[in-house]
Amino acid sequence: MSKKVEASGSCLCGAIKLVGKTVDTGVGACHCRTCRGWGGGPFLTVDCGTEVTIEGEENVSVFDSSEWAERGFCKLCGTHLFYRLKSNGQYIAAAGLFGDVIDFEMDHQVFVDQRPSYYCFSNKTHEMTGAEVFEMFAPTDE
Repeated sequence: MSKKVEASGSCLCGAIKLVGKTVDTGVGACHCRTCRGWGGGPFLTVDCGTEVTIEGEENVSVFDSSEWAERGFCKLCGTHLFYRLKSNGQYIAAAGLFGDVIDFEMDHQVFVDQRPSYYCFSNKTHEMTGAEVFEMFAPTDE
């Protein structure tokens, strides 16, 4: 079962330090075409919520990747840092940024309907299709 921890990590060159106050220890794998195109495979991530500070923000480049999210990376070394939801500023960061100091556990996969046949994970995880992900984050009419 995942929990929330405070954690910090940095890009490969050290120009950027990301600090999350509520980093979820549950790691997710995103198999969407955009993530796979960005990094050559699934994007392994942790939910950092909205309480995130970035030191060296002048070195972050942000790409507007979809109607609902943007992706950040270090403009000096190219490290993939996060995707950020436009609607609420929620950061979904690369799990690898935080090194091995956190007891992460892979517990979910998203866009499994876009996962190619040339790889698979043996972990037992909660799996969601792209439609299920969009339904979960869709605004509600109240």
